[in-house]
Amino acid sequence: MRRHEIALLGIALLALGACREDRQADAAPPVRPVLSVKTEVYKTETLGPFIGSIQPRYSTDVGFRVFGRMVARFVDVGAIVKKGDDIATIDPSVQLILVRNAEAVLANAEAQYANAEAEEKRQRPLVERNITPQAQFDVIVQNRDTAAANLIRAKASLRRAQDVLSFTQLHADFDGVVTGRYAEPGQVVNPGQKIVTIARPEIREAVFSVPSDLADTLAGRNDFEMLVQLDPTIAMKAASVRGVDPAADPTTRTRSVYLTLDNPAPAFRLGITVSVTLQKPISPRVDLPVTSLLETDGKTRVWVVEKKQPGTDATVSLRDVVVMSRTPETITLSSGLSAGDRVVTAGVHSLKPGQAVKVPSEAAK
Repeated sequence: MRRHEIALLGIALLALGACREDRQADAAPPVRPVLSVKTEVYKTETLGPFIGSIQPRYSTDVGFRVFGRMVARFVDVGAIVKKGDDIATIDPSVQLILVRNAEAVLANAEAQYANAEAEEKRQRPLVERNITPQAQFDVIVQNRDTAAANLIRAKASLRRAQDVLSFTQLHADFDGVVTGRYAEPGQVVNPGQKIVTIARPEIREAVFSVPSDLADTLAGRNDFEMLVQLDPTIAMKAASVRGVDPAADPTTRTRSVYLTLDNPAPAFRLGITVSVTLQKPISPRVDLPVTSLLETDGKTRVWVVEKKQPGTDATVSLRDVVVMSRTPETITLSSGLSAGDRVVTAGVHSLKPGQAVKVPSEAAK
């Protein structure tokens, strides 16, 4: 009797297990949450931003032509100067002495010439009446010519001394802005030593540094669109690349690029720091994380989340794509996707076509 009950119990347990298996088989698979990104098609390549500054195209280092001790400097950095304005001066004591000496030499030469000329005028009638010998008169004429030559030399020496005296005053040769100073009053300066730098503010350009390989690209082509930005509300487009430094800076290993600006706004003052962004048109492409790529059976594909009606689950489907390039972190696709497609970025080897998935609400936005 007990054996019969045990057999009936076993049969009941087997039937119960079979029912559970049938219900599990009939139940729908659970909806799987997935990580995904929304694709964006890039039609331009953006380089930068690079940090640079507004600088003058033309500037001049101004210095004295003579040696001396600088006793005054009348301008500082940022000062606006007009042509002929005083910049600085050095002690003119030595040059004044040279001028006074040249004036004395000139006065002596003028006196000698006047005396020689008067003597020649007195002797000329006498030599015509044969009172004064001709040989003596020739010496008188020679003395007058020598005195005239000495007078010319004395005048030239005075002009030279006056020029040297004028070199003790440093003046602006053109209208501009002082952008640098390199000497202070009381300092002894040499001829040609920089005292200040004066820039012409009417022609400005943007100057920034880039890696050497990119500098070669900029120098060889002109299809970049260059945006110079002072702040989010003030920006302008640059006209072209005026020039690129041929050699890299030995410290930073970068090269300077000079952008021509067309009618820059007043806000783009000399010395202002700016941000420069370079753009150029490219063939459409999409960038994705490398984890989103599924490579099977010689094909490169990605899982795309298919949009469904509100209230229903989204599903995934495979999409063939063409890989243009890849790095350890990202891949670049040239075709296969459109802007706005949502691509799964993790667990691509465990999905099945048509499988129901759930995109987190934050990602869906």
